[in-house]
Amino acid sequence: MAIGASADARIAVLVDCDNVPPDILDHALRVAAQFGRVVVRRGYGNATTLGVPKWRDALVRQAFTPCLQYHYAAGKNTSDLALALEAMEVLFDDRADTFCLVSSDSDFAYLCRKLRERGATVHIVGESKTPDALRNASDQFFEWAPLEQPAAEPEPAEKVAKHEAPAPKPAEAKPAVKRRPRSVVEAVALLTADTSEGKVSLSALGNYLRRTEPSFSPQTYGHSGLLSMVKTYDLLALSEDKGVWYVRLSAQAAPQGAPTEG
Repeated sequence: MAIGASADARIAVLVDCDNVPPDILDHALRVAAQFGRVVVRRGYGNATTLGVPKWRDALVRQAFTPCLQYHYAAGKNTSDLALALEAMEVLFDDRADTFCLVSSDSDFAYLCRKLRERGATVHIVGESKTPDALRNASDQFFEWAPLEQPAAEPEPAEKVAKHEAPAPKPAEAKPAVKRRPRSVVEAVALLTADTSEGKVSLSALGNYLRRTEPSFSPQTYGHSGLLSMVKTYDLLALSEDKGVWYVRLSAQAAPQGAPTEG
């Protein structure tokens, strides 16, 4: 389990939507879930940002409350101020004791320091451009990088040249496709990063996966259970000790490696 993690911690995830892309949201929730239960979800941005379909869809899908902030004067970022004020309000109201701020803006460094002075734990999820001033103001910094999209392979020439569609084949019963979601390897990497033995129990992994995605079920991916699911990963290794199964990254797994679904 990560530094400062507590099963009873109450987490507030506050997102600076004007500063980060919507793709970071899923990763931020996976990071936050390892520290406890997410009880506050807020996304702050101006009308232009929150009007973007990808931001709107991401906030709705992950059950965030969008906090729209209008610009009252040119050059004034009211979203940052709203985020900072609500963070202090959440702390003083005792709604959360751990904060996950999603931003690469060093202006939040002072907010991080004030939250920590009041006894709160602060984690930052940001991009590689995040200044040291913000990184060092948090208890733990998690860097996010967008996934590279594989280049589309060109269709074979003979397929392009052929105009007639092939005759349909008789329908055959196909076995259930067993998929390996990338999130499982990412979860193991996060949960084992700060452990001396580099492993996490299978039950703790399952709890974490259900916390990050309440609808998670191995059956959805064609597996009978989590144990059989983990066994299909080349980047994960299993071990058993006194009847308890443990999972770690395999020797061939890169520090941030993860399989694609397939």
